[in-house]
Amino acid sequence: MKASRRLRDLIATAAPVVAPGAYDGLSARLVQQAGFPAVYITGGGMARSMGMPDLGLMSLTEIVGRLESIVDAVDIPVIGDADTGHGNALNAQHSLRAFERAGIAGCHLEDQTFPKRCGHYDDKSIVSQAEMSQKIRAVKDACHDPDFVLIARTDALAVEGYDKAIERGHAYMEAGADMIFIEAPTTIEQIERIAKDLPYPKLINMFHGGKTPLVGSERLGELGYSLVIIPSDTQRAAIKAMQETLDAIARDGHSGALQDRMVSFAEREEIIGTPAYLERDKRYSA
Repeated sequence: MKASRRLRDLIATAAPVVAPGAYDGLSARLVQQAGFPAVYITGGGMARSMGMPDLGLMSLTEIVGRLESIVDAVDIPVIGDADTGHGNALNAQHSLRAFERAGIAGCHLEDQTFPKRCGHYDDKSIVSQAEMSQKIRAVKDACHDPDFVLIARTDALAVEGYDKAIERGHAYMEAGADMIFIEAPTTIEQIERIAKDLPYPKLINMFHGGKTPLVGSERLGELGYSLVIIPSDTQRAAIKAMQETLDAIARDGHSGALQDRMVSFAEREEIIGTPAYLERDKRYSA
């Protein structure tokens, strides 16, 4: 079954689908091995893994190359981050086709101006509702896969206020989006109101330290949220672990003091599938 069809089936039958964030093949494989049914590829996480902030600095070619390697590394549906589509409606169509070729199951497209910034940063700016609606129509027209899941994201809550964000949500669904994503609600009340006021499949961004208060996935499912992404927590945990390991190396000349907090050499190789690769190599040897 196509990844896009599997994602649609999950949304229809297993909501809320919790999709932790990943940013490369290894982190995506860890999400799969932890038992999650889908993985979300965070654009900000990819940028930070290259030493850049989440300010829309990665090129489409860089992003698609990373997505291709991630899709190859896992068997679960991959959800991508298309940012603003990298420009106008024609740019968005071009981006969507590249994302489809990479093999992802769906992505979200947002109404910030290009280049964008992280949805939990201040001082965001957005395009008009009409422009974003047309961009959604353009992307849907460009889709070769009818099951590809297009998620429309609006950052209007912080820019225009609650009522305008809800108005945009309705407009974007009418334009052809499959799911709506209101970025960065700041209170439990807003989370609950959004669930009532937008009776469509909905995505919510849920991570520690952002502007949105934490709510458990079970409760989010009761409210009607179909998809829960946790974009950056895995990367933040990895950063902390690497800092602690480097501190130990700087202090002791090795990481022996942290061995109980590291996977073994053998465990690492098992995670990335080295034994299976070697077995295939042996099978095809002359």
